[in-house]
Amino acid sequence: MSPPADPRPPAPAAAFDAFLSTDAPASRDHRRWTPADGPMPALYLGHGAPPLFDDALWISELFAWSNALPKPTAILIVSAHWESAPLSLSATAANTPLVYDFGGFDRRYYTMTYRTPDASDLAIRVRATLPDVEQVHQHESRGLDHGAWVPLKIMYPYGDVPVLQMSMPTHDPGRLLDIGRRLGELRSEGVLVIGSGFMTHGLPYLTADMFHRGTVPAWSSEFDHWAADALARGDVDTLTRYRSQAPGVRYAHPSVEHFTPLFITLGAAADAESPVQTTIEGYQFGLSKRSFQIA
Repeated sequence: MSPPADPRPPAPAAAFDAFLSTDAPASRDHRRWTPADGPMPALYLGHGAPPLFDDALWISELFAWSNALPKPTAILIVSAHWESAPLSLSATAANTPLVYDFGGFDRRYYTMTYRTPDASDLAIRVRATLPDVEQVHQHESRGLDHGAWVPLKIMYPYGDVPVLQMSMPTHDPGRLLDIGRRLGELRSEGVLVIGSGFMTHGLPYLTADMFHRGTVPAWSSEFDHWAADALARGDVDTLTRYRSQAPGVRYAHPSVEHFTPLFITLGAAADAESPVQTTIEGYQFGLSKRSFQIA
């Protein structure tokens, strides 16, 4: 006879705590990037939110992804949660406090920290890559928001890589592709360039079935399949016309900030029209986690 199931819900971030005691220590000795590795890829990832720390599968997928790459010299990340013009850079000082830009979760998630080294050198390089006409504002106190620190706390759990966040000054695909192209040269210095969003993000249309049973609505799966097909073909033109061509876009992206970081990623690639390498698929709460890298 089997013992009765434990009626208590798991503790907040229990999956993350288990990860810290089992898999995470491998990150300490992970091989660091050298010039012999060639340029780092550019990444687009679904960043999740506090529930990511309760999702053992997603944690394992993100960590396996980072472990398949050499540890970068630094990370430049553009998150859906910082839309600001002029283009802005986060504070560069080591151990800058995080931004807890979410609400309604257990207190545990508001006490998490992610202490990373000084990123001043990366900020200097980022400003140098951008054209003189691109005004850049350097923040002195703004830390990483959850679109940056939540996935990075899993991918690089010991905070041993300098991290700089850059705002999205526009949602225009052409301009974002151009900014990405200018940032692409950093990859040859071992810098990991990341666009952080969510392939579908129709939060206003979440239902109880999506939240509790993981039901995937047609608008989420259809948009995801459309994007996957375009990315596999390297069809950047189609992707830039997502507002008029993507099925379900009204529901998948009622606001577009979780899709458009993708254009920074593609712009930073050696060839934006080359097929991407999909690294994570599937859904959480019916929303697509699709993530990829491109050389």
